[in-house]
Amino acid sequence: MHPTHQQSRTGAYRAPTLAAYSLSVVHVLRAMRANLSEPLSLDEMAEIACLSPFHFHRIFRATTGIPPGEFLAALRLDAAKRLLLTTSLSVTDVCFELGYASLGTFTTRFKRRVGLSPLQFRQLAGELTPISSRPLADAQRSAPRLVAIHPAGVSGSITAPDSFSGLIFVGLFPRPIPQNRPAACTTLTTPDHFQLDPVPDGRYYLLSAALPQSRSALTYLLPGTSVLVAIGPQPVLVRDGRASAPVDLALRPLHAADPPILGVFPPLLATPAAARIRAAI
Repeated sequence: MHPTHQQSRTGAYRAPTLAAYSLSVVHVLRAMRANLSEPLSLDEMAEIACLSPFHFHRIFRATTGIPPGEFLAALRLDAAKRLLLTTSLSVTDVCFELGYASLGTFTTRFKRRVGLSPLQFRQLAGELTPISSRPLADAQRSAPRLVAIHPAGVSGSITAPDSFSGLIFVGLFPRPIPQNRPAACTTLTTPDHFQLDPVPDGRYYLLSAALPQSRSALTYLLPGTSVLVAIGPQPVLVRDGRASAPVDLALRPLHAADPPILGVFPPLLATPAAARIRAAI
């Protein structure tokens, strides 16, 4: 969790109390990850955290940005992505391995959050290996964009550790979790100024993910511990096609309380391979 972002949602708590609550959330997150195929109710999560259900729900959302049930659902889909690309399990086997009640439910939720069906996601990985990072950035620049009445958009700057080298994705999402396709996005090859334009009016969360250069599609389809992330300190309100002020982002390592990156890296969706796969199914 970006410190500024966390403080904006938990400012009512004193530092020792906040630290204790954060530790409680970490305990619950460990339990989630250890039992992805098992249902975990709000009452059970609250018991692990040693808090009342109401208080736990409030603390969890303040710490991670989303409710505990949504976080657990995201973890399960993230695990499904990994099983689809790193094992020979069928889509049906992956579905039941993670405790989904039906294949239809699994497929619908996967496509809604990831942006492709489980089968399309697996096929995309096969089509894109090996891959070059430069065409990814070029494909993103030439991808179709949404149309707004006043193309002023959202702008800002991104900083990163000196050792970073790779591609930096910046996107606007309706929820504080990177899933499905963003409302607007861009890709940078170095930390710099960014401009998202046009942007439809609305309330968004500005999220960034930076991935090291790689010729393996798995680096971009299954972001691991090497990914750097940044979260805007406040939701971005766009009126008449423009945000009220620029937003500065600082990339940092992924934290345990960060929701998984579910959506497919937008430049991958702009490739000819992705277009063929979506058209064929």
